Amino acid sequence: MILSNISVPLLGAVDTAVMGHLETPHYLGAVAIGALIFNFLFMGLFFLRMGTTGLAAQAYGAHDENRMRAVLAQAALLAFALAGLLLLLQRPLGQLALWLIAPDPAVAAQSKVYYAIRIWSAPAALVNYALIGWFIGLQDARSALWVMLAINLVNIALDLFLVVGLGMRVEGVALATIFAEYGGLALAWTLAARKLRPFATSWDSSVILNASGFKRLLRLNGNIFLRSMALMFAFGFFTAQSARFGPVILAANAVLMNFQHIMAYALDGFAHAAEALVGKAIGQKDDAGFRTAVRVALQWSLWVAGGFCALYLLGGRMLIRMLTDLPEVREIAFAFLPWLIVTPLVSVWSFIYDGVYVGATRAREMRDTMLLSLIVYLIAWYLLRALGNHGLWLAFLIFMAARGLSMYGWYRHIDKREGFGNFRVPEQT
Repeated sequence: MILSNISVPLLGAVDTAVMGHLETPHYLGAVAIGALIFNFLFMGLFFLRMGTTGLAAQAYGAHDENRMRAVLAQAALLAFALAGLLLLLQRPLGQLALWLIAPDPAVAAQSKVYYAIRIWSAPAALVNYALIGWFIGLQDARSALWVMLAINLVNIALDLFLVVGLGMRVEGVALATIFAEYGGLALAWTLAARKLRPFATSWDSSVILNASGFKRLLRLNGNIFLRSMALMFAFGFFTAQSARFGPVILAANAVLMNFQHIMAYALDGFAHAAEALVGKAIGQKDDAGFRTAVRVALQWSLWVAGGFCALYLLGGRMLIRMLTDLPEVREIAFAFLPWLIVTPLVSVWSFIYDGVYVGATRAREMRDTMLLSLIVYLIAWYLLRALGNHGLWLAFLIFMAARGLSMYGWYRHIDKREGFGNFRVPEQT
């Protein structure tokens, strides 16, 4: 899961690198803004991956092949419906996003080009979320790895070919994403068909279209959606405030955020493993397995987070130089690098408890802790805004700390009151 996850921010780093070596920071800023918009549109719908994993893992633990098949079909149908809605509303959504972010006019013009092309990757991107979540739930991390690696490595290769080789700008980065997502979708369906072949069951429309099954899926995903939108608002707010400091600080913060994303996706490998193991333990009613999964995931995550702190401390300047050769962007990024160095050990707690909550299908608690942390973040920024970009980074750090503390506190509260892994599927309201 770490190998597959790390390919996602690696792609972002390559996007940044190919844009960061062009003649002006406007291209880099445009890709940062475009990526932010799609983080809201696509990552806001990441519940298609997270919700599918928890439900599939519990069905896997219970050895219920009918439910495993139904979870995949229901998630894929929901993904197609949501993708169609995004395509239908693409114009007003894009205009609203740029109005809210309010970037420099030159950056906004290039962001529009990127957005108009990449939006057509929506059907493939969202169905891929559902398929990858299903693979993880069935503890088939290998298939998830192949799909994610295929998408991101093809994307990286096309980035280099279209931008460096053919001289395209932001349109090359957007086209690379479209081709990669649809190629990944073809591979994912092939692997899913192979996975389903040994099942004794077949596609049963009465099970797939069962109202109670869809109702549970929608309730679970509804809470994860609100949680994801709050998280993306927090990152979007960071980028929007960066844009108000000017294109150079926007570009520098985008470079540093690439390293935050690399760390987050690597640590999410342990979170995804925890999702699968926790969900399976609940399906099997295995309390000892549940607690072992939580403990071991936490231990490994802390060691890896410490490794990232050391990496950014010792090699941060070199990494920044690799992503951009714009002198003014480099100098600003060097100045704010110390904030990045401490983020892994502050962020790690929220990542791993995300995995625990997803596997236990505790989406309501995920929603509530995220909304609380977002409120803390906005208050912190209001109090620290006089410090400029330093205040913005400190407020972001406070947000990540609030996520970890609130999730840990709620985990302990539930565990003492009723047992967090008590194997009763909670009602999502």
